[in-house]
Amino acid sequence: LVLDVGCGNGRNTIYMCETYKMRGQGFDISEVAVNQAKKTALEKKLGIEFKVQSAKDALPAKDESVDVVLDMMTSHFLNQEERAKYLAEVVRVMKPFGWLFFKSFIIDDDKHAERLLKENPGEEEGTYIHPKIGVAEHVWTEEELRTYLEPHFKIHKFMLSHKHIKDGKPWKRRTVSIYAEKKRV
Repeated sequence: LVLDVGCGNGRNTIYMCETYKMRGQGFDISEVAVNQAKKTALEKKLGIEFKVQSAKDALPAKDESVDVVLDMMTSHFLNQEERAKYLAEVVRVMKPFGWLFFKSFIIDDDKHAERLLKENPGEEEGTYIHPKIGVAEHVWTEEELRTYLEPHFKIHKFMLSHKHIKDGKPWKRRTVSIYAEKKRV
């Protein structure tokens, strides 16, 4: 079972289910995105469950029932308290030795993030208010991410994006991708 938190149009869930013959569940706060995901899954005859839900809510899965959790640019929209509750939910639903595939923004060497934090500070450290969409976004440090995940996960890969600089100038936001295996408790 793959659980896609913030699934958007479902492309990652659909890929995992098609490629690896997995069952899937995905949710997103956007009804438009969820409807697109449902339509695509139906066209491909995949029995994937998609629903509208916030990442702030309890995850829609039983204890230790999920093999893979995808968090692709989702949990950085949560505040510190919500991120702590969210991680507890991820740990609750994952099977021992299940996998977390995680992607988010990281501040290390990101001039855009530094500018956003300075010009549009949020209420919490490491958070800014996005100037175009008006929502708070958290930008992690490597140390913060390791402290957040390592009590529950063995990190196998921690990859920083390298294409955020073009012609020596900031071009895109810097991201981190993490492949982590849930530890047995």
